[in-house]
Amino acid sequence: MDIHWYPGHMTKARREMEQCMKDVDCVLEIVDARCPESSRNPDLPSISKGKKTLIVINKADIADADETQRWQAKFKREGLPSVTVSSVNGKGIEKITGAIRELMREKTERDKARGLVNRPIRAMVCGIPNVGKSSFINKLCRKGAAKVGDRPGVTRGRQWISLEGGIELLDTPGILWPKFEDKRVALNLAFIGSIKDDVLDTEELGASLLKKLAQNCPELLEERYKIEITDCDGGAEVLEKICRKRGFLLKGNECDYLRGSSVVLDEFRGAKIGKITLETANVEKEA
Repeated sequence: MDIHWYPGHMTKARREMEQCMKDVDCVLEIVDARCPESSRNPDLPSISKGKKTLIVINKADIADADETQRWQAKFKREGLPSVTVSSVNGKGIEKITGAIRELMREKTERDKARGLVNRPIRAMVCGIPNVGKSSFINKLCRKGAAKVGDRPGVTRGRQWISLEGGIELLDTPGILWPKFEDKRVALNLAFIGSIKDDVLDTEELGASLLKKLAQNCPELLEERYKIEITDCDGGAEVLEKICRKRGFLLKGNECDYLRGSSVVLDEFRGAKIGKITLETANVEKEA
């Protein structure tokens, strides 16, 4: 499946981010815990121009906890501090302001030495579509400070949000990058809903997700859909079994693959299949 989605507003949003970067001290990069690497924008380092970055691993409540810990260890080895949060239940949110202050501790001390006291720390909140940026900000502020939606491309314009402790956040629209060089990355982003479903082949996407899950966690599929998966089953075969088990049938006893794929994608995104991480960090967990 070839996946391409880069709406015109993203080019404008990138230019605005580049212009605003001079006004901020650091960057909060929101990533999805289910695919922490794929949901990082490879263009962000060039946009941020060397600003210190805190990785906020969001949606940790619907990802594999052990794998999330391995990702944190990997980011640490790469010199990137990270915090795990859930913008739904608020877990981990209380760590954010402290992590920002620690990230900017050296600069704050330099400012104090120059007589610049009570100067706010300004952080830009960045992330690709649908990683939960606005929900994260709202939970952090404990008020509806940013517009929230459940589809990619909701946040528009420029919003500054003040937090307690002298921290100011700049909300930015979610942007992708113009070309996906790695098909695996494109698929992961499609699976988590960062690419609009209406530009994708839903049946093919559903079968691709089921192929991946059948290889990595077949027991979760068997439990959720009450089917049996064999080593010979590919995504299409698993999708057919689900359709027949759920009664997603058309005239002539043909499977309604579109309905089946839509249900599987929705249930994966809602963690009804299980707490699943799509990519591994390949490092040992920290003690």
